[in-house]
Amino acid sequence: LPRRCCLLPNCGAEVHRLERLLEPGSAVNAPRDSFCRSPGHLAARAGHPFFLLWQLQSGADLNQQDSFGEAPIHKAAKAGSLECLSLLIANDALIDLSNKDGQTAEDLAWSCGFLECAKFLTTVKYTQSMKLSEQSKCSFKTDNCGLLLKNKRAYRNVDNSNGKKQRLDGR
Repeated sequence: LPRRCCLLPNCGAEVHRLERLLEPGSAVNAPRDSFCRSPGHLAARAGHPFFLLWQLQSGADLNQQDSFGEAPIHKAAKAGSLECLSLLIANDALIDLSNKDGQTAEDLAWSCGFLECAKFLTTVKYTQSMKLSEQSKCSFKTDNCGLLLKNKRAYRNVDNSNGKKQRLDGR
């Protein structure tokens, strides 16, 4: 990647790291530095969603943790990259994954002052927990879900003069 091709502002120091992402034959999940950061970590930290997408399409482990216990989602949150966060969430990154300090990506976004990213992660976490809550209601309380189905099946259409449905049990 020639330096003159960089169209993004403030990319100077990150260009060298991003050039290494494109080295032929490099293993997509192989740690590339002494902190065990993979190319996916570097792309997320640099806030480059296209490089991150390329890594994910090449089989990168989006939940791989570096020596700090941070996955690409942590790096994207610390960089304030809503695009990278969206990409990682869309590809099922673990949103509740904690680093060695016990911080999630949401915690890091709040502490780094990236309010839009923090609100996004808060909303995703809330939505995911609501989905799980709804799924567990039906899967663990089959009596309630089954009762609902029984009641719906207990009605049938009959030709009544008033047009109302009649129960199968005659009530």
